[in-house]
Amino acid sequence: MTTLLRETLTHSSIYMPTPARIVEVEQFTEVEKWFHLELPSGFTIAHKPGQFVEVSILGIGEAPISICSSPARSNGSFELCVRRVGKLTDALHRLDVGSMIAVRGPFGHGFPIDRFHGKDIIFIAGGLGLAPLRSLITEVLDERGKYGRVALLYGARTPNDFLFPADLAAWADREDVECHVTVDRPSEGWDGPVGVITTLLPKVKFPARNTVVAIVGPPVMYRFVLDELLAAGIAEGNIWLSFERQMKCGVGKCGHCQMHHIYTCQQGPVLSYAEVKNLEEALS
Repeated sequence: MTTLLRETLTHSSIYMPTPARIVEVEQFTEVEKWFHLELPSGFTIAHKPGQFVEVSILGIGEAPISICSSPARSNGSFELCVRRVGKLTDALHRLDVGSMIAVRGPFGHGFPIDRFHGKDIIFIAGGLGLAPLRSLITEVLDERGKYGRVALLYGARTPNDFLFPADLAAWADREDVECHVTVDRPSEGWDGPVGVITTLLPKVKFPARNTVVAIVGPPVMYRFVLDELLAAGIAEGNIWLSFERQMKCGVGKCGHCQMHHIYTCQQGPVLSYAEVKNLEEALS
């Protein structure tokens, strides 16, 4: 019998981690690695796009990390893209295939994918934001007939900072996806667009009334992208943002992720602009 990871933890303790084995690793950039993790036999993570897990290494600590694989492709395993920024992520980057870590979750509310059915979709990712958004992108493309037109806008600092290069190439080759990328600083041989991600928005001509937008990226990006989307007539309730950068404990106990009355780890990390537009701490 298959056991859902979250059900197992909920029925015993939300604080009790489950072991996971590293089965594949790929270095994307100097500071970002992709990990394919396998759960014990009979377990499945059963997540939704936009959710996260708490990753721990014995003797080091714990950190929240968004799942970057689609639910449809995560039967018994799942994927993470991890930036090396602290003790836990530094230790994780030093592990090899076969190493064991531990996970809790999945936690939070992800993207309301049922509300995307029949809609045109614009995915907007900045930097590491492509990792959590990839879970949603692959889920949509796996069930492509349920959605209207699809566009991906992705920005990185340099061409050497692109994540998931094989996926980006595959998406760009699809006739049913508009794929636009830009960089802040070009390197030798780069002949694509140069500039902030908002310079890509005029390339996408979707009717505002039937368009939903999913945005994940650095905080400074949100305000500028939101200004452009609202000016284009996209409804506030059709703009979805992830606040996964706010996470810590994952279960609403530490208060680290609190934005006014919202506990991001429980009510988010994915929230609509309509829900956060008056929260200064959300968009500052």
